[in-house]
Amino acid sequence: MESQRLPPWIRRKLQTDKGFTKVHGLVKDLNLHTVCEEAKCPNRHECWNSGTATMMILGDTCTRSCGFCSVKSGRPPALDALEPRRVAISAKEMGLEHIVITSVNRDDQLDGGAEIFAETIAAVKAACPGITVEVLTPDFEGREESLATLLRAAPHVYSHNIETVRHLQAQIRPQANYGRSLWALRRASEWEPGVEVKSGIMVGLGETEAQIMETLEDLLDNGVKMLTIGQYLRPSTRHEPVHRFVPPEEFERYETRAREMGFHAVASGPFVRSSYKAETLYAEMLARREGKAVHEAV
Repeated sequence: MESQRLPPWIRRKLQTDKGFTKVHGLVKDLNLHTVCEEAKCPNRHECWNSGTATMMILGDTCTRSCGFCSVKSGRPPALDALEPRRVAISAKEMGLEHIVITSVNRDDQLDGGAEIFAETIAAVKAACPGITVEVLTPDFEGREESLATLLRAAPHVYSHNIETVRHLQAQIRPQANYGRSLWALRRASEWEPGVEVKSGIMVGLGETEAQIMETLEDLLDNGVKMLTIGQYLRPSTRHEPVHRFVPPEEFERYETRAREMGFHAVASGPFVRSSYKAETLYAEMLARREGKAVHEAV
């Protein structure tokens, strides 16, 4: 079994404390979904222990079936108009200063669920003055107005994951499109007033280092300044197998190279996920921008 071949740097001890219990209780009581649970994130215990979670809206059933993702796919139920309010309540109860809101793909909806995204952003801001909001969104099938609906709600960070290199897109993301993902990132980077733009890639799916670097160049060329790189872990035997476990020193090399290329904030490591310690990456991005502004003023 794959679990018996896990290298030592992939193994983690799972511990729970009061923070974990509080988050778990809130999510259950408010009938919410988290990507932490649905995507079987290896950082769930660490994040919940610290009182944070990544909220997943638009239900728990995705209209797509990507080869890497454990979120269930199928025909989803109707949208829940009260979901934005419940997400806002959870953010207030957790005392969050930075929240990540993601979703399943809802290709069954004309706007892809963009209006619910916008309502959730507004509800969270109203309930938690001063909070910073990060969204991790689908590609909305390339619908310009859907993306605009979301961006008009003024999230602080717009994130959309490229997931893997161009060569593997059809295999790993059969219902997505590499160019369409770059389109969404570019449009967000051009939005006024400005929003920080972020993307993430998994490694260990059979890509080459040259292909990774090509993808990073594509992300940079389309306005991405915040980047995450993490190890793909197979959710089940039905999913794409792990082709390679990338050692920590290689992740360090990727991070160094990405910064040299021009990314302003980078998280790279075996357990890094797109929303892992998102507030730390956002703070790094702001510090980099402020430092650059001071330098330019001088």
